[in-house]
Amino acid sequence: MTTPQVAPRRELRRTDGQPLKVLVVDDEKAVAELVAMTLRYEGWEVRSAADGVAALAVARDFGPDAVVLDAVLPDLDGLEVLHRMRTQTPHLPALFLAAGDAADGGVAGFTAGGDDYMTKPFSLEELVLRLRALMRRTHVGMLSNDAVLVVGDLVLDEDSREVFRGGDEIKLTATEFELLRYLMRNPRHVLSKNQILDRVWSYDFRGQANIVELYISYLRKKIDAGRAPMIHTMRGAGYVLKPA
Repeated sequence: MTTPQVAPRRELRRTDGQPLKVLVVDDEKAVAELVAMTLRYEGWEVRSAADGVAALAVARDFGPDAVVLDAVLPDLDGLEVLHRMRTQTPHLPALFLAAGDAADGGVAGFTAGGDDYMTKPFSLEELVLRLRALMRRTHVGMLSNDAVLVVGDLVLDEDSREVFRGGDEIKLTATEFELLRYLMRNPRHVLSKNQILDRVWSYDFRGQANIVELYISYLRKKIDAGRAPMIHTMRGAGYVLKPA
């Protein structure tokens, strides 16, 4: 294993803007420490465990977003540990670490459910890349940069034009996306109907401000449905978006 000597990449964070939590499970202390150190370099919060029972206890308390898991542990099989973890977190992403002889006959098991695996010895740089890709595929992590707007648990990626709330993807039309982008660029600011018309539709509807009311209702059905409301009406003033 080689410690990465590269400049930090764009930070990957949880969809609520908080640092990602990763649990590292390996009975080889040196391996666990190197992996944990490398993941902390990425800005993530890391906990470690040396066996399956300890890993389950840490997972209950820590609530990891992903786990790096040795396939062969002193007490429990790695797949069994993951199965038990997933009774609490059903879609927990996992990257298995396996000795070459263990991986030869167990690729199907290691990759079940969309997970990934690496054989020892491995490159720490590649491990980080694989783990980042896994968490992005499962929508656990989002790139933190100027193109990503975050308000509470609502996330809008201006580059990919993806929107998530609480990790759940929300499909929007082009106009709904532009309206939400304007609201999210001005969180906690009351925006009048005329301001919204000017910025989202780019021209005056000559009194037809009801188009704003219509699209606000569309957004509410998608953003706030079944959740604490984020889009609020300020009578006589306009609309404001703020964390629930």
